[in-house]
Amino acid sequence: MSKTVDKAIKKAKTAKTKIEQFSDLLDNLTNTEDKKKLLWKEAYENALYDRENANILLTDLLLQVKGSVPLHTSLGSIMSKYLERMSKSNDQILRLAELIAKETEKDQISSDDIFNQIQGD
Repeated sequence: MSKTVDKAIKKAKTAKTKIEQFSDLLDNLTNTEDKKKLLWKEAYENALYDRENANILLTDLLLQVKGSVPLHTSLGSIMSKYLERMSKSNDQILRLAELIAKETEKDQISSDDIFNQIQGD
């Protein structure tokens, strides 16, 4: 197998592991609707794959452009778009992290409230 194929397989395994870990994290949110968890997982998967695909395309162009001013001039704007796609994917992942952090806080507050109600306070 070529190095490129090996790298792609390794990255696919890494992405799968990240998605599984993210899924486990979502499963720990007991007071969150399953529909919301499903949408968050889908958004995370999409962001990971968008970022990875843009990275593959960018890397391919970087290898072509290396040392060629004319190619850099003609393909620079396309490379910029790939970087923007990667940045947007990162922003989506950060936004998901914020949403999940808020949901985790709700989970913790809800658990304390339930405990206090059980205790009769």
